[in-house]
Formats: sequence, C-alpha cells, structure tokens
Amino acid sequence: MNARIILTQLGVLLMVLSGSILAIACWSGIQALMGAPGESLAFRALGYSAFTGAVLGLGLWLGSKKPTGAVGRKEALLLVAVSWLLAGALCALPYRLWAEFAAGQGDHDPAFGSYVNCYFEAMSGLTTTGATVLTDIASLPRSMLLWRSLTHWLGGLGIVVLFVAVLPMLGVGGKRLFKVEAPGPTSEGVKPRIQETARALWIIYLGLTFAEILLLWVFGLDLFESVCHTFATLATGGFSTRGGSVGEINSLSVDVVLIVFMVLAGINFGLYYAIWRGHWRNVWKDPELRAYLGFMAIASAVIVGFLWDDIIVTSAGQQAEPSFGSALRHGVFQVVSIQTTTGYCTANFDLWPFVPKAILLGLMFVGGCGGSTGGGIKVARIVIMAKVLWAEIERVFRPNVVRPIRMGKTTIDPELRQGVTVYVLIILIIFALGTFGLMVLERSAGLDITTAATACVATLNNIGPGLARVGAIENFGWFSDGSKILMSLLMALGRLEVYALLVLFVPTFWRGE
Repeated sequence: MNARIILTQLGVLLMVLSGSILAIACWSGIQALMGAPGESLAFRALGYSAFTGAVLGLGLWLGSKKPTGAVGRKEALLLVAVSWLLAGALCALPYRLWAEFAAGQGDHDPAFGSYVNCYFEAMSGLTTTGATVLTDIASLPRSMLLWRSLTHWLGGLGIVVLFVAVLPMLGVGGKRLFKVEAPGPTSEGVKPRIQETARALWIIYLGLTFAEILLLWVFGLDLFESVCHTFATLATGGFSTRGGSVGEINSLSVDVVLIVFMVLAGINFGLYYAIWRGHWRNVWKDPELRAYLGFMAIASAVIVGFLWDDIIVTSAGQQAEPSFGSALRHGVFQVVSIQTTTGYCTANFDLWPFVPKAILLGLMFVGGCGGSTGGGIKVARIVIMAKVLWAEIERVFRPNVVRPIRMGKTTIDPELRQGVTVYVLIILIIFALGTFGLMVLERSAGLDITTAATACVATLNNIGPGLARVGAIENFGWFSDGSKILMSLLMALGRLEVYALLVLFVPTFWRGE
C-alpha cells in the first residue's frame, strides 16, 4: 500500500479544510469589529482551528516527501474512509475551542462541553445528516452557525470529489476515488474524464447554490439565513439557524423554494451533467427519476389525506387549524424533506397518526437517487430489489420462465442484482446491530425501542430527525458519549455506503497484494 500518497492527500485535505475555516474566521473577525455578540470568541476559536489544521496538514504533506505511483483500489478506499474521519476531527475543533473560551468567561456551553459532542456535530454536518446535540441553536454566534452549514455544503458532493476536481496530480487514481465516494449504485452520465466531470458537477452545484440563495433572499430571509439554509438544502443536510427549524420561519414562499431545491438535490447529479452536455432527452427517460418523483407523489397524497382533518402542530410549537391547504403544505414538505434525507421540519410529525409516521419511516430507508447528495438506500436499489423479489416470486409457479430484469431499457445483470441484494442486506444488518447497540449503551436510561430504532435509521441513512425522543423538535444531546460515537460511525457508514469503512475491518485488506 502506498502510504506516502495517502499521507500527502490527507495533508492537502487538512489544508483545504483549514482554508474553509479561515474564510469563516475572517468573516467572524469583521462581525466582531462591528460589535456582533460572541464573535470575538468565535473568531479566536476559528482562527486557532485554522492554524492547527494548516500546520498538521503542511506537516503531513511535507513529511510524505514526493509520493510516486497512482492511487490503487486499496489506497482509494483507505483515503476516502480516513478523510471523512479525520475531517470530522478537524471540523469539530472550532466548536470545542469556542466552548472553552466561553467557559473561561463564565458562559459555559454544555452542548459543546465535550469533544465527543463536537465530533458528533461535525460528523453530522459533513455527512449531511443534520442531527444535532444543541438545545439552543440561536444562542450560537452567527459565524459558528455559518460554519455548521458550511460543513453540510462541503460534504454535499463530497470532499474527495472536490479533490478530484482540483488536484490533477491524482491522475488515473482520481476515477477510483470518484467511484468510491460518489453515492448510489451508478452515476449515469459520469464518464471517464473524471476531472472534467467533477468540475462540471461542482459548477452545477455552485449554480444551484447561488440560485437558491437569491430566491430565499427575495422571499424574505436575510442574506445570512439564505446562505445557511441553502448550504443545508443542497447538501440535503438540515441544519437550520433556528431552534424550531424551518417551521419557525413560517413562510409559505420559503417552504416552496426549499421543497423545489430539496427535490433537485435528491436527483442524480449525473442527469444534470447530461443536461450540461445537451442530452435533455435522457432526463425524463431515467426510470429512477420517475420512481423518485412517484414515491414522493404517492406518499404525499396519502399523508395529506390523513392530515386533512387534523390540527397540525408546527416545529415551532404553533397550531395550524385543520384545512386542506395546511395538510398539503406540511405533508408535502415533510415527505420531500424525509425522502431526500434533508431533515428540515415545518411540523412536529411525531404527533401525526400512525400511517403518516409509518410512511415517513419507510421513506427514511428509500432516500434520494443514486448520484445525489441524499442518503438512504437509494431509489435505484429499491426499484431493482423490488423487481428481483417479484421475479423470484414468479419463479415459484413458473420455474421454466426466464425473464430478464430491466431498469428502463437496461438489463440488470446478475452481478448487479447480487450487489444490490447484498447492500440492502448489509444495511438491514447494520440497522439491527445499531439499534441493539443503542439499547445496550442506554440501558440505564430506559431507552425505548422506537427512539433507538429511529435514531439508528436517522443517522445511518443521514436523515437527522427520527421519532419519539429524537423526533422533529428533539435533539441528540442527551445520549451518552458511547452512543454518540456509535451514531457518528453510523453516519460515516451511511455517507460512504458502508463498504469504504467496512473493508478496514477485514484483515486481508491490510496484507500485501
């Protein structure tokens, strides 16, 4: 294994992240000079964090000398896995230092009082999960809130993909990195010239970012909140600047803008690349896109039907009188938010009837399209798995019939069928083990099965909120450190689609070729 090239790229990772922290620190410094509350401490925390990361990154980069050779499969897997774990460690540092500085002035912050809490928050940001340990989000300085949202945005298309776009030194290895990092079973439209492709994806990502910022600003949010909510929306993350999430904003126009961009963020970015290259006709022909929109439409219709006559309690604690308009607004928003794994809330869906909650729970497993910023199993895998199950049922009474399984016009070969089946099985096994692990770790707290199971689903599938004690208006700060470490690992597993981390536990991975 080529350790030098791994250390070199990890060094570059730390320096790039340090540059991002430094940019927020500069903005914080300006805010501090203008007298913004808490910004002087935030400026120090961000500045020290940027310096620490830059020194460590430069040390790794210089210490590895001149790496030779290309990034092989093992190097790519190890680099992706370690990159996310190491990035979480650095991104947690501003939170911890800020809490230390605040405690030094008598303003103790219990949420960021331990490094485990800070790491959980940072990993939740980078993996675009959106689960938080904070109870009073609005009390944070604006620069810390902006940093939380920026971790979402950086994790959206993947830090490693960014490297592929800007670092030509990876050469052929860049394609392997992209294939390991890019979420979903396939990346339709992503072709061999990986650097060109990755640059195009980031340009598209930037274009959508500026468009949403502009629209949110036009429809009433100030520029700061427009930026923060855009970063979280396009990354399908869910961090908000308000304790009551989007429901506290209470704006129909803002809800509509967020719905549109959450839907766009959950679509395979390879389709946007196809549009980029002028292949417009490929978009609507994509079977995964049609299934993705179909799931949303059916789930929305059922949930709106159940909520029509109910009083809806918003995530900010307000009551909306029963009406079709209220049911449509909140029902559609929550369906889109949960299926795209964004995790924004306009309503306390933990109070909804059983059927709507069951549908939302199912959508947590479905997730967005392959090649999107969303989490979950992915729509393509769900469709393929359903077709495989249907074919196997048909074989029971028609054993001599050989019927090919197709996704659109593409025949699903046996290798892909097996890969999808194994992946879904692994997710279910991790879900069961994760739930069991949380029950054991929180046995003294009397953790109920609903909270444990949905906390596991919410972190493994990068959703954010779950049900019961981790519901729409709750947080994860009350869990023990052991549980937070376990859920941080689940977030990373879900974001990297399990294999990149699981292979590290296989002894033969560390042996020679």
